[in-house]
Amino acid sequence: MKQLVIVVFFMIFSFTTIEAQNPQYPFGLSYKALMLDYQSQNGGSITDFGSYHYGFEIGFHKNLNQNLNLVIPVKAGVVSSHSEERANCFHKKVYGADAQVQYMFYRPDTKVTPYVMAGAGGVIEDAGEFNVQIPFGAGLYFQVRDNAYINWQSEFRYSLSEGRNNLQHGIGFVYLFGPPNDLPMPAKDDEMGALDSDGDGLEDDVDLCPQMAGPLSLKGCPDKDEDGIPDYRDDCPSVAGIGIFKGCPDTDGDGISDNDDECPNKPGPKETNGCPSADSDMDGVPDHLDKCPNLKGDVTADGCPKAAVQSPDSDGDGIADNIDKCPNQPGIAAFSGCPDSDGDGIDDSRDKCPRTPGTVAANGCPEIERNDLSILETAMRAVSFDTGKATLRSESFSVLNQIATILQKYPDYNLIIEGHTDNVGSAVNNQLLSERRARACYEYLSNQGRISASRMSHTGYGESRPVSTNDNLDGRKLNRRVVFNLVPR
Repeated sequence: MKQLVIVVFFMIFSFTTIEAQNPQYPFGLSYKALMLDYQSQNGGSITDFGSYHYGFEIGFHKNLNQNLNLVIPVKAGVVSSHSEERANCFHKKVYGADAQVQYMFYRPDTKVTPYVMAGAGGVIEDAGEFNVQIPFGAGLYFQVRDNAYINWQSEFRYSLSEGRNNLQHGIGFVYLFGPPNDLPMPAKDDEMGALDSDGDGLEDDVDLCPQMAGPLSLKGCPDKDEDGIPDYRDDCPSVAGIGIFKGCPDTDGDGISDNDDECPNKPGPKETNGCPSADSDMDGVPDHLDKCPNLKGDVTADGCPKAAVQSPDSDGDGIADNIDKCPNQPGIAAFSGCPDSDGDGIDDSRDKCPRTPGTVAANGCPEIERNDLSILETAMRAVSFDTGKATLRSESFSVLNQIATILQKYPDYNLIIEGHTDNVGSAVNNQLLSERRARACYEYLSNQGRISASRMSHTGYGESRPVSTNDNLDGRKLNRRVVFNLVPR
C-alpha cells in the first residue's frame, strides 16, 4: 500500500504541474464502470465471460492541446485468474492508479472523437504483491453536450509480474470544466515574449489583423491610403477618404462618394447621380425639375412662366406649393422652399440631422470622432460568448457599456448590430447563432435603460460575409464577430 500511495502522489504532482493549452475546456473528471479480465491472458479463454469481474474507475483529465490529454485514473475492483493459484481461490480485490496519455484524432465539426492511449501505473492486491503495469489501447468520445461525453476505452495491460497480464474494458462519462476558449492560446517565446506573427508590434491575441502588419492606432490592420480606415473596411483602399463613405472620397463635396458619383469632380444632386443638372432655358430651374424645360419661367412656378401656373403658397415663403419641397415650413428658393434649421448649409429635406449642425460628408449629421470609431472597431472582436452559444461572457459587459456611452454622445444616430460566424458547422445553425448573438447584445444594451430600444436594431448574417479566410484558425477567429454600426436616424 505504501508503494501505491507514492505512485498516486507522483501522478497527481505531474498532473498539477503540466501547463494546459486547451482550445475549449482545460480540465475534466470521469467515471467508468469496468470489466476486468485477468484469466484470458493467463491461460484461460477470452469467451469465458463468467470469469470476468467488475470494478470502477475515477479519472482526472487535463487537456494539453487539441490532440493530447493527460489522464490520471484511480481504479478498484475484484479479479480472478486462470492459474495454479485459482485452485487456492484466487479471488482478490485490486487497487491501482495510472498516468495515461491519450492522442485524440480531433476534428471540431464531429461528435465522435477516436483516440489511442498508453501509460504506466501501479496495482496492489489485497492479498498479494505490488506490481507495475503498462497499459495501451484505444477508445472513443461521444459528445452529448459542449462539455460532456460518453467514453468507451479498451486496454491491454502488460504486467512486470508473472501471471498478471490482463484486459480491461470501461464505459462511462466525462465532464469537462474550466474557462472555455475559442482557440488555443498563442505560443510563447521565452526570449521574445508573446507571439507577433506580422511583426507590427502588436501581439496576435489583441491584433485584429494578426497576419498583416498595421499601425497600433488601427489595432494592427493595414491602411494603404492612410485615411484612418483599415483596408478591410475601406471600399476605396487605395484612395484616401472619410468614414461616412466607407473610406471613399467626395472630391466635389456634393454628398455623394466618388465611387457612386458619375461626375466626381463636378457637384450635382443625387437625382442625376452626382452630375450637374442641365438648364436648357436658363431660368435657374434644372431640366429634371423644370416642368417647362424649353420655356424660360420662374423658380416659384416650377420653371414655367408665372402666368401659366396658379398654385397656393401655404407657408407664405414666396415659393408655390407645387415646387416647394417643404410646403408647410417657410424656406428659401436656394433650398427649394425648405429651411436650414441648424444653419449647417444643408436644407432640412436633405439633412439627416436637421436639428444638429453637421457636415455634407455626413449628410448633415455630426461626424463620429476617430476615437469613438476605434472603440467600435475593437468591440467587434472584444465582445465574446460561450463557445457555440449566444451567452455573453462577463468581460463583454464593459465593452457594451462603452458602446452605450457613444450612443448617448450621438443622439442623432441609431445602432445596427450585426452578428457573423465562421463556416464551421451547418450554414443553418451558423445563421441562427449569428442572429442570437446579435440579439444578446441588443438585449443587454436595452436592459441597461440608458438607450431607447427604438434606436437599435439587430440582424445576423451567419457565415455569408467573411472578412478573412476560413481555411485557418486565425481567419476563422476574425470571421466570428459582432459588428456595431452607427447610422444617422
